[in-house]
Amino acid sequence: MEILSQAAVLVVTLLVLLGLGVWVGVALLASAVVIFLLFTSSPVDAILGTTMWAHSASWTLTALPLFIWMGEILYRTRLAEDLFSGLAPWVGRLPGGLAHVNVVGCGIFAAVSGSSAATTATVGRISLPELKSRGYDDRLAIGSLAGSGTLGLLIPPSVVMIVYGVAAQVSINRLFIAGVVPGLMLMALFSGYIALWSRMNRDAMPAPETSIGWRERLVRLRLLIPVVGLIIGVIGSIYAGYATATEAAAIGVAGALIIAAVGGSLTRASFVEALFGATRTSAMIGLILLGAAFLTSAMSFSGLPADLAEVISNSGLGKAGLIAMLTILFVLLGCFLDGISIVVLTTSVVMPAIAAVGIDPVWFGIYLIIVVEMAQITPPLGFNLFVIQNLTGRGIFEITRMIVPYFLILVLGVILLTAFPGIATWLVEQTI
Repeated sequence: MEILSQAAVLVVTLLVLLGLGVWVGVALLASAVVIFLLFTSSPVDAILGTTMWAHSASWTLTALPLFIWMGEILYRTRLAEDLFSGLAPWVGRLPGGLAHVNVVGCGIFAAVSGSSAATTATVGRISLPELKSRGYDDRLAIGSLAGSGTLGLLIPPSVVMIVYGVAAQVSINRLFIAGVVPGLMLMALFSGYIALWSRMNRDAMPAPETSIGWRERLVRLRLLIPVVGLIIGVIGSIYAGYATATEAAAIGVAGALIIAAVGGSLTRASFVEALFGATRTSAMIGLILLGAAFLTSAMSFSGLPADLAEVISNSGLGKAGLIAMLTILFVLLGCFLDGISIVVLTTSVVMPAIAAVGIDPVWFGIYLIIVVEMAQITPPLGFNLFVIQNLTGRGIFEITRMIVPYFLILVLGVILLTAFPGIATWLVEQTI
């Protein structure tokens, strides 16, 4: 009964505070204080100080603001225009036409931004007007953007991967490597659905794009050189073992500044905007991480994670049963919380249970991020929904109807990942 009372107090406290509009980080800190006072005799003030210092004095954590800053810089460049111009000649004749630009463009931008919202906003502000002017159905244009925008969380470098790695004490380099194949898999599934939809709804598709010669295709392809070079510099340095995640993030910031300067978008105003934007986002995530760390300490002192792990071990639930239960839980949480909050709220609680059934923490990180991707397009608080609402002026639930197929594709991705764990672990085993 002790575990039930602790869990009930924790859940009720969190729900009440979040429902009152309290910041997530502050809600986590307050919930930890309640757990300490009610279920332990440990000194709250002393543990608070040591926990805050231990989890903030982390070299690994420095990668977080750097990758966020890199994405903020690139958001203010001509990268999205260049992506559309460079990719359009290569995908325009495929079934589904230029809708594939959303998938490939989001996949490429995800590899240099680390943010789902930034990926959706950057690609969408160029692709949606272009697709609308060419007569593409809104269901295809908006739906494919919403689904593909979630790749910003999975394809490295990913801010959520860093948050999970820090919270679960898992190598960020290994997570970055593990995210590549699942990311490519989801891109293939999204593009496959676009091609199938276009074949089944020929009346809703515009006339095929005019064919462009190979010379012009190659000329436009050079527009992708800066972003491809940045991807190689950031991700390639990690895979080759030349740089840690933090060092790669510094390379990414330097590369983003060079791209912005060469493209003429690096001004004093844009530099300051990017810096302040990165500072605000990093401070918000940092507060959430510190609150989660303190809550983790509170639960450790109360024994809740160990008791939960024992209950799950004795319940007879196998890996598949636990994953099915967690998937339902995370999707429900996604209706009310953003992805980062879901990761930090649940990691400390579920990791003992994950270890109890023998699930690889790197694999679980990739699974968790795919499920968090679902949260990005789950009403009423899916972040990508709000981004697309700002881009299109459409209602949240109208957008939601358009993205249902892409949500189901993410569910399929979880099923495939669970059935074939090597999708996430194979490349890690070959590289490290």
